[in-house]
Amino acid sequence: MSASPLIKLKNLTKIYGMGEAAFHALRGIDLTIQAGEFVAIMGPSGSGKSTLMNLLGCLDKASSGQYWFKGIDIESLSQDQRSLIRRHALGFIFQGFNLLARTSALENVELPLLYRGYSAKRRHQLARDALASVGLQDKERNSPAELSGGQQQRVAIARAIVSEPDTLFADEPTGNLDSRTTAEIMDLLKQLNRERGITIIMVTHEDEVASHARRTLYVKDGLIDRDTSTAEVLTTK
Repeated sequence: MSASPLIKLKNLTKIYGMGEAAFHALRGIDLTIQAGEFVAIMGPSGSGKSTLMNLLGCLDKASSGQYWFKGIDIESLSQDQRSLIRRHALGFIFQGFNLLARTSALENVELPLLYRGYSAKRRHQLARDALASVGLQDKERNSPAELSGGQQQRVAIARAIVSEPDTLFADEPTGNLDSRTTAEIMDLLKQLNRERGITIIMVTHEDEVASHARRTLYVKDGLIDRDTSTAEVLTTK
């Protein structure tokens, strides 16, 4: 791991609304994440874990505090500059897969590459490689409706990694999957973390899913209540 952290937060806050109606979603988060970590974020509904994920993923802007990603002061960037960070350094996986219904698996995976201006030939090759890496080389022409839930999530993972991001953000990535398929998806994420060195930050409400991560952050009332290693999580159950 490098001496400088991949992610550093200092007293990060997020407030929705104003005056008496203001809701303090995050109340001053201090956090450091190193490159190559696999971190799970847990917490009850309304705890601030999704807000934290959105800020880390440059999908929203903090109310106050500082956020550095690879040494870049994210809070000083414009909306367009944050979009460039998302496009070139971050990948996203969602509970609902978010695939385009009337396009093939290959076309879904190619989508991030369109924004980079790659040629059709280059897009096709990279998308095929990404699908092969998640075990779907024989499903290139299938639409989402022709795929199982687990296969759809694999397509979504292929789409997230096709542009070779530094960091993957996974928001309840197994929420719509059965237990067997959940285990398969978590094994795939661990493989990407271990073999490619991709940093993974995952929101989940399931202890079993979180146990696959090497570190778990417990968010409560807009603050990090606990920060534990997997070994500590397992021994305290």
